[in-house]
Amino acid sequence: MQSPPPPLTSYVESWTPGPVTDEDPLPAGPVAALSAARDLPAAAKAGDPLPPLWQWLYFLDWPAGRELGTDGHPLNGHFLPPIPHRQRMWAGVRCEITEPLRLGEPAERISSLSSVTPKHGRTGGMLFVTERREFRQHGRTCLVEEQDIVYRSGRSEGQHPAGVDESASPDTDVPWQLPLRPDPALLFRFSALTANAHRIHYDTPYCQGEEGYPGLVVHGPLLALLMLELAHRHAPERQVTSLSYRLRRPVFAGEHLVACGTPSDRHVELLIATHREAWHATAEVTFA
Repeated sequence: MQSPPPPLTSYVESWTPGPVTDEDPLPAGPVAALSAARDLPAAAKAGDPLPPLWQWLYFLDWPAGRELGTDGHPLNGHFLPPIPHRQRMWAGVRCEITEPLRLGEPAERISSLSSVTPKHGRTGGMLFVTERREFRQHGRTCLVEEQDIVYRSGRSEGQHPAGVDESASPDTDVPWQLPLRPDPALLFRFSALTANAHRIHYDTPYCQGEEGYPGLVVHGPLLALLMLELAHRHAPERQVTSLSYRLRRPVFAGEHLVACGTPSDRHVELLIATHREAWHATAEVTFA
């Protein structure tokens, strides 16, 4: 009888990666490029505030091609847990913003491992790894971000639809709405802008044959940015002081989705809906 695999915690008992500091001059180019991909005004210039979460366009890591796995993810990395047959999934983010980062001004990012939490779900063991990122300009801490990433050992069978319905639209009556039908070109451009080589976002045969999805998967960070874009469109003068985001179920290229928002005095509750699911992703934003 084959013995069960060791728990994932056994691989990370002595894994204690230290902090890492990176620098970036924050040029306006990436903001202009993402604005073009989203058909937004592209008048970005030095001194302009960086929108919340757009720091994901900066401090990028570009490993050599030989350092990528068959799925497109890096084989090794400072904050990648040393577990066998590692599979990575984006889970969520929390962010506290004291003041916005400014384009064209040198910035510093200090990354550290905040926590490693083992959990056991329906499909087996998981590790929730939280990475803390502190962003500074001119010696001041401007924002602090915590990213939650879920890791598994080996593939798990997800419950995904058999195909992508490109005609159905979500039915919602919330006050704020921003529709989008993400196509492969948008996903490809966003992958390039964020140095994300995961093949589920641009390689349909791999996505369907190897990972069991019905179509290309929309990036979790892209859904988060869409929800923040909705908040900015309806409250452009209000400064975001904190936000949290949670990814629940994937959205696929070609589907009609709607970013929805329900505002209150200082807060807005946000979500991503399709005809299949009312809460693919959720977020909460607090204004100053």
